[in-house]
Amino acid sequence: MEYSFLSPQMSVSESIIGGNQTLCTKFTLVAFSSLAELQVLLFAMFLIIYVFTVGGNAIIICLIWVTPSLHTPMYFFLVNLSFLEMCYISNVVPQMMAHLLVENKTISLAGCAAQMYLFTILGLTECCLLAAMAYDRFVAICYPLHYNLLMGPRVCIKLAVSCWAIGLVVESAQTTWIFTLPFCGTGQIQHFFCDVIPVVKLACVDTSYNEIVLFVVSVLFIMNPCLLILFSYIRIFIAILRIPSAAGRGKAFSTCSSHILVVSLFYGTALFTYLQPKSTHTPATDKAAALMYTVFTPALNPVIYTLRNKEVKEAFLRLIQKKPL
Repeated sequence: MEYSFLSPQMSVSESIIGGNQTLCTKFTLVAFSSLAELQVLLFAMFLIIYVFTVGGNAIIICLIWVTPSLHTPMYFFLVNLSFLEMCYISNVVPQMMAHLLVENKTISLAGCAAQMYLFTILGLTECCLLAAMAYDRFVAICYPLHYNLLMGPRVCIKLAVSCWAIGLVVESAQTTWIFTLPFCGTGQIQHFFCDVIPVVKLACVDTSYNEIVLFVVSVLFIMNPCLLILFSYIRIFIAILRIPSAAGRGKAFSTCSSHILVVSLFYGTALFTYLQPKSTHTPATDKAAALMYTVFTPALNPVIYTLRNKEVKEAFLRLIQKKPL
């Protein structure tokens, strides 16, 4: 018999599976319970990071929107990335902050499923979006004379829509499949949000097949965009080295440096979390890695794309000084 978070069986507080196991109708997020004396300090820190991240990414979106000189493919993808990061951190941090201030750190099965849906969809979309941004830089540096043709508005829109569509379709199917599993026991999730691996561990049945499929999906849809990014930057570096002047090489590299830094931060922690062997997973390392890609990387993006981007800094200065754009 299959159990789904939408099924009637889940409406009762205690359902029995296998005769002696209680079927979970809610989960408890362990989060940072071991740091009881630091709960208020952690709340304040995460609140500052959250406000900074949402505000910073919102400023980037508005700045690009009102600055005609920034209406280029690179900044079109940056708007998508900034919007995604705002959604990404808003899906995790507000609930995490609330749980820092209350003793009851529970989340309903439906709420956990909804959080995982959003998290996985946004995560996979970001993988694809970072690959699209790498392709844009590849075309700009390796085929500059054909850039306007190869990266026209229609192409950019199709790439962005494809990134969101892949994330939506693949991860909706995967998350739906996960929540057809029956969950038993204490219902304690050794994490601060409903991540895939900690939730699957709570299933009452053998999840070996599920874990294999999850691994295959991670390889296909995390590694493939990563390989595309790697291939793009190999070609980019070769093209940059062929530029005769040092100034030209520096200018070409500066257009890629921000993206390279973001890719390194995001993929470094994602690959560590989802492609390491099951035996090496521990709650502490999983939470540390998750903090990087759910909290700190979205917070660093506005800094990386402003402090390291001359065009954005100049546009921002013109805007606050009310000079013509």
